[in-house]
Amino acid sequence: MLELLSPAGSPEAVVAAVQNGADAVYMGLGIFNARRGAKNFSDEEFEKAVRYCRIRDCKVYVTMNTLVGDREMEQAVELARRVSDLGADAILVQDLGLLSVLRKAVPDIPLHASTQMSIHNLAGVEAAAEMGLTRAVLARELSFEQIKFITKHSPIETEIFVHGALCFCHSGQCYMSSLIGRRSGNRGMCAQPCRMEYTMGGRLEDSHPLSLKDNCLVDRLREIEDAGVACVKIEGRMKRPEYTGIVTGIYSKIIKERREPTEEELKALADAFSRQGFTQGYFNGDKADMFGVRAETDKVGEKMFADARKEYIGKEERRVPVKFYAVVNAGEAVKAAAIDNRGNKVVAFGAEPQKAIRQAINSEVLSDRLGKTGGTPYYCVDAQSRVQSGLYLSASEINELRRKLVTALNERRAIPQPRRSLPMPQLPSGQSAVTDPVMIYQVRTAEQLTEELADTRPDYIYIPVKVMHDNFDLVRMFKERGAVPVAVLPRVITDSETKDIFVMLRSLFDLGINEALVGNLGHVIIARKAGMKTRADFGMNVFNSYSMDMIQKMGFLSATASFELRLAQVRDMAKCVPTELIAYGRLPLMVSDQCVISHSLGACNCQSPAQLSDRMGSTFPVVREYEHRNVIYNSRKLFMADKNDELCGVGLWGIRLMFTTEGARECVQVAKRYKGEGDYQPNDLTRGLYYRGVD
Repeated sequence: MLELLSPAGSPEAVVAAVQNGADAVYMGLGIFNARRGAKNFSDEEFEKAVRYCRIRDCKVYVTMNTLVGDREMEQAVELARRVSDLGADAILVQDLGLLSVLRKAVPDIPLHASTQMSIHNLAGVEAAAEMGLTRAVLARELSFEQIKFITKHSPIETEIFVHGALCFCHSGQCYMSSLIGRRSGNRGMCAQPCRMEYTMGGRLEDSHPLSLKDNCLVDRLREIEDAGVACVKIEGRMKRPEYTGIVTGIYSKIIKERREPTEEELKALADAFSRQGFTQGYFNGDKADMFGVRAETDKVGEKMFADARKEYIGKEERRVPVKFYAVVNAGEAVKAAAIDNRGNKVVAFGAEPQKAIRQAINSEVLSDRLGKTGGTPYYCVDAQSRVQSGLYLSASEINELRRKLVTALNERRAIPQPRRSLPMPQLPSGQSAVTDPVMIYQVRTAEQLTEELADTRPDYIYIPVKVMHDNFDLVRMFKERGAVPVAVLPRVITDSETKDIFVMLRSLFDLGINEALVGNLGHVIIARKAGMKTRADFGMNVFNSYSMDMIQKMGFLSATASFELRLAQVRDMAKCVPTELIAYGRLPLMVSDQCVISHSLGACNCQSPAQLSDRMGSTFPVVREYEHRNVIYNSRKLFMADKNDELCGVGLWGIRLMFTTEGARECVQVAKRYKGEGDYQPNDLTRGLYYRGVD
């Protein structure tokens, strides 16, 4: 049967989830989780929550699915030790460095790949399995057919979101909140800029072109189960506990009863929370009607939530089967035992029975009274007693005996299994570059690959794989001038797209191209099967020395340090592999499976960039990516040409100029400026996050 995983953003939400049928809950503790804005849990609250769940056979998964800095790693490991010692059932991770550290420091607790890892193909799941992860939370942007294919061939369990909020951007690949407001979604502080007002091409009809409706797959659960998915997940740690209770209760009943939802249940889900209805767009592969905002008509009064609280506060609906046994003999203390569904056995003793003056106790009466477990986390499936005749036990004595058994059983069930806690691995060492960094150009279009740009003689030229494949004469022009061509893989490659990418890579390999830039775990296998050596792009979110070490052990030639880091953090990182940094260009805010241009303008013209405008007058270019995905770029260009000394001072192997919307002439001007020629400077520049960092 499907495991139902519910959100627990607070202690009350734990109760709401468990009492409404959740098989597992996920919660955050401390600062290392993707919902730092939720209430989350203190140490004491967390310990109580784990105990509460263990007694009632509900698993606890802890989210540590954020990027972790070098100076934070020790604190993160100590948190993981506590989580493991208290008996949590798994930890969700995003950061490659944290993953590698936890595998060594707390080797016995299972680790799950968070959706923040952006796993959207089978190769990504296989890579996760090779790293020791036992479950992968698949990207929310996948269709049912894609999910079914991955799950069928997956070496580990798969988990999918079935209800709740959807992001416009692929999870783990959104930098919009950090770049425009210093609140990083990869650090658990997303400000949800996708829910804000924008205009496209001056049109005002749709003022929220990035806001998606909530997902709802309540009527597709049997298909999902039949496909082999291990766990279905409800989003909502930022939502109130009553929401958790309502949604969990409906999903739990439908899973257990293997039926379709009723009209009343569908209405209850919408009343609990919706954005102008629900969507199944990604799941069905039909993304036409996925957009919506929270409207006044979606909001329901407090009565619904008050009624929901009555269903779980102070109640014990989640109960565990128990067998009771008792022996009553004259001159001996009453002896009783209880055995639960895990085989735990506890024993309790009562007072000596008295001689009966009037009505003696018998085995039937004792068994019946012993099995009255209302108000406890247990229900009696069998009670057997052996009672010597002529003896008396009061009702209060039997109740006290049962209370002792329940208390002892609670204590026994709450005890976590022992797990190892090993020393934290030492900070990796690495060698910073001692020479001037190499110059790397990255282009987006064939039009940018001009002879004038080639004449500026970059050391490396990064080119989208399709552009390189279709315009190899232009590539050869750069190669003849000493540049090393590197094929850039799309940031998202589904399994149905893998073959075409592989064929192009293989063709390029035959033409002498043997390096590829990859931004996702799942793309590494594709590139290497084609014979390519790999370099790690920013999408790998290399944020600390330990992730650098992982990149080195995985055989990458180089790594791009996250542009969410400050220069000082990059400087202090162990350069286990040659390290590059993006030093120019419009940084990508989002990559989406949606075509925002088509949705907003009614027709697609995304061969040429469009512009998204916010209320402050900033404009964000929107361009077409591989297979009609959209990338939204920052309104301002990162510019560091006048900070060359500082760039060279952080130990970089290479600096990258990333050309996106620039014309051919501007590309040349930028390249020359970074070579020390000319006076080019963007009209509206930014230093990115290299000095201010992110929260």
